Amino acid sequence: QVQLVESGGGLVQAGGSLRLSCAASGWTFSRYRMGWFRQAPGKEREFVGVISRNGGSTSYADAVKGRFTISRDNAKNTAYLQMNSLKPEDTAVYYCAAAASLLANTDRNDYNYWGRGTQVTVSS
Repeated sequence: QVQLVESGGGLVQAGGSLRLSCAASGWTFSRYRMGWFRQAPGKEREFVGVISRNGGSTSYADAVKGRFTISRDNAKNTAYLQMNSLKPEDTAVYYCAAAASLLANTDRNDYNYWGRGTQVTVSS
């Protein structure tokens, strides 16, 4: 059974940090690009960042560039989103997603599998 499970969300003060994890099972993790998206109340789901299959390449949305870092451990079938210098506007449900296409980037339609999300709340 294909599964993606996010964890690590919570409540943090502005300026703080959180590290989200995304554990995959039921498929060959290393063959997929891994993306992170987020969705704030009343807004569309938006791209946060993506990492290549071997972890050698990453790309980020301008809103998080320099503050967020995506990594992965293919031996553990897990992707990570390290979030530093958090701002109240980072408050959202964060989702990880897996894409078979090597071209998958910002478009959520390119992603094949999705987790259920984890809530991140940043207080001012």
